[in-house]
Amino acid sequence: MHVEIKIDAACTEPKIVVLTDRITDEVSDIVKRLSEDTPQILSGFRDDTLEILEQNDVYRFYASAGKIYAETDRGAYTLRLRLYELEDRLDKNRFVRISNSEIVNIQKVRRFDLSLTGTICISLSNGTVTYVSRRYVRKIKQVLGI
Repeated sequence: MHVEIKIDAACTEPKIVVLTDRITDEVSDIVKRLSEDTPQILSGFRDDTLEILEQNDVYRFYASAGKIYAETDRGAYTLRLRLYELEDRLDKNRFVRISNSEIVNIQKVRRFDLSLTGTICISLSNGTVTYVSRRYVRKIKQVLGI
């Protein structure tokens, strides 16, 4: 992708033009992000307090016992969103769904173990080990370029 910025003193309001030969998922994602009015804030509950969570700090989001959790260095936070709602709010270049019950931060992955037949073992930099379900193996391999 090529990014170009032009400075024009006559321009009173910023204007963004996307030139493309066709509409792709990447183009649609860019348009969606640019048209959002409010930042996508994530908030989590822990010990009866609400805290704002930075996406960079989250290792993974997972479902357990009917609740959604965000795992960070400071511990796990309970969220009041569903995983599909989180997927819409999260940075697509940073987070990827690995199962029906889990989304991981690719930048927090230490290694991928492909030696298991039919699945992938993921080791996160905080020591957490999790697995990609068979349904999502193809998607993970696309993300990794393998």
